[in-house]
Amino acid sequence: MIRSVLMVCEGNICRSPMAAALLARELPELEVTSAGTHAVVGAGADAVIVEIAQAHGLALDTHVATQLDASRAQAADLILTMTQAQRQWIESNWPSLRGKVFRLCDEERVDVMDPYRRHRAVFDLAFVQIRGGISQWSRSLAAQR
Repeated sequence: MIRSVLMVCEGNICRSPMAAALLARELPELEVTSAGTHAVVGAGADAVIVEIAQAHGLALDTHVATQLDASRAQAADLILTMTQAQRQWIESNWPSLRGKVFRLCDEERVDVMDPYRRHRAVFDLAFVQIRGGISQWSRSLAAQR
C-alpha cells in the first residue's frame, strides 16, 4: 500500500512543491513531500507559483527547497517526476528504485513544462498540467486504498 509520495522536479521551487500541495489536499491520508534533482537548496517557492497556489487555496509560502538524495528517495513508496529525464536520472542514480518512479503526466505522455524564469503564462500552463496529473494519480491511488 502506498503511504508516502515524493514529488520531484529540477529546482524544487516551482513544479514539485505545487504538485505536492495539490496531492496532499486530494489525499490527506498520504505523506506527500517534494525534492529537486538539482534543488535550489534552502530557497523558498518561486513568487509566481506561490501566487498561483494562493489563488487555488494552497499555501506554499513556507516551502523550503530540498535536494533529492538516496535516503529520501528510498523512503518514498511512490516517486512522481515532472519529466521523463528526471525519472531516468533517478533510476540511473538508484537502479533499485525502478518500478516506483513514474512521470506525473505519463498517461498523456508529456512532461510538465518548467516555468522557472519564464512568462506567467508558462506557470499557468504548468499548473494546468500538474492539476491534470494529480487528478489522475489521485483517482488511481484512491482506488488502491
